[in-house]
Amino acid sequence: MISRKMIGMTKNGSAIRAMFEEGKKMAEKFGAENVYDFSLGNPNIPAPEKVRQEIIDIARETDPMELHGYMSNAGYPQVRKAVAQSLNRRFGTSFSENNIIMTVGAAGGLNVILKTLLDPGDEVLVFSPYFLEYGNYVANFDGILKAVPALPEDGFQPSGKALSEAITPKTKALILNNPNNPTGVIYPEDKIRELADVLEEKQRELGTSIYIISDEPYRELAYDGAQVPYITKYYRNTIVGYSWSKSLSLPGERIGYLAIPDEADDSQLIIDAAVIANRILGFVNAPSLQQRLVAECLEEKTDVDAYDRNRKALYNGLTDCGFECVYPSGAFYLWVKAPDGDDGKFVTKAKEHNILFVGGASFACPGYVRIAYCVSNDMINRSMPAFKALAVEYGLNK
Repeated sequence: MISRKMIGMTKNGSAIRAMFEEGKKMAEKFGAENVYDFSLGNPNIPAPEKVRQEIIDIARETDPMELHGYMSNAGYPQVRKAVAQSLNRRFGTSFSENNIIMTVGAAGGLNVILKTLLDPGDEVLVFSPYFLEYGNYVANFDGILKAVPALPEDGFQPSGKALSEAITPKTKALILNNPNNPTGVIYPEDKIRELADVLEEKQRELGTSIYIISDEPYRELAYDGAQVPYITKYYRNTIVGYSWSKSLSLPGERIGYLAIPDEADDSQLIIDAAVIANRILGFVNAPSLQQRLVAECLEEKTDVDAYDRNRKALYNGLTDCGFECVYPSGAFYLWVKAPDGDDGKFVTKAKEHNILFVGGASFACPGYVRIAYCVSNDMINRSMPAFKALAVEYGLNK
């Protein structure tokens, strides 16, 4: 018999991954060109050409034993230094290599920092809707995830008042995902200041340290000139988790970092413990080739304009059909209201038209669905007749 904890996680599974697997089966049955799979945040845009060339050059020019061998559990010192310097240039921070730990993607980094911070029963807050794997990550270390709703009438922006009411003496951290998956909403500077003020007040009141864990894989995917605040500038107890999965279209390579500022409470103790957690969780270190790669590609960017074209095409197409959508400022997801409020029924009806997307219940926010537009622009255009037929079923745009 497997562990009771894993029995629960297995039952919950991942609706996103399940839909992705179902999409592959449907493609075999109906033909890939006749299935419109918007389920998974898997970038369709290729990595920049420099990425491919650097992989070839690094593999060709680096001694194999050096390239594929162990290094410090925190990562190569020269890579961590390059990452720190890049952040300092971009955001006016003062990181050194000591503040950076290379991780197996952002998910690996989140697990590392949660293992570092949490005792059993500690609470981690998150604004809903949220990426549901957060619950599994927190449960890995016997913490308790508490969702604080970000309401539709507030544009799915977080509320400082709601945050204040949710904090207890057991609160250890707040996970902030900005830009947000699944809504595409960006939390602006004034909202970050509001949340930081609440946390500072609560720390003084309770005599505890409460950390923001800033999960930032979509940082570079911002549109219309929107700015994504760098949270360490507003709240000293911030730990940043990052991944190049989206910014360089490298989701399968699993490469990211944690940035732990010196200003954070117990910063050196956290850094030392996180390095050990990186090892004992079984990661040991971030992939050696990918560390060297990203150090050479820190100034490279994905084609944000292509995502922007997809964003506008999908939003305009669906609103023309009569669907109610949140216009995204970042990431590559469209958050759409289920016409009758039943997201499960909406997902089922969409599948009858070979359209695949994920219900909002999978993000702790029923009544909506997430549509990932990190797909080809051609697929978006080809899907519109199916969306129109789906809209007719709901009596929209007659």
